[in-house]
Amino acid sequence: MIYVIDDDQAILRAFQRLLRSDNLPVKVFSSAEEFLEKVAVGEHDCLILDLRMPGMSGFDLLEELKRRRIRVPVIVVSAFDDSESLERSKELGAESFFRKPVDDQALLDSVRWAIGSK
Repeated sequence: MIYVIDDDQAILRAFQRLLRSDNLPVKVFSSAEEFLEKVAVGEHDCLILDLRMPGMSGFDLLEELKRRRIRVPVIVVSAFDDSESLERSKELGAESFFRKPVDDQALLDSVRWAIGSK
């Protein structure tokens, strides 16, 4: 399962359509809190995560996954691609980092690589 977590509904719809067009199962969440409440991450799952969201940020979610020892590939997609965000994402275990808007094929390739590398 590919989980997309972003507070922007247009992004959620676009990523959902893109992933489904490549026959990938997808569930979307508009907050990190909602994701944590409803999901038990499986062995071949992957997260596509925005960093800046109201409430629990993407960084907060990455820290919580680490605290819970949940190992899942995470692809960060953010409108902000400053070096600090990139470095912190990598330190917290993100596999890939993309700046919005994302090239569709690059994102699909990254998802396929992430779920295939487990």
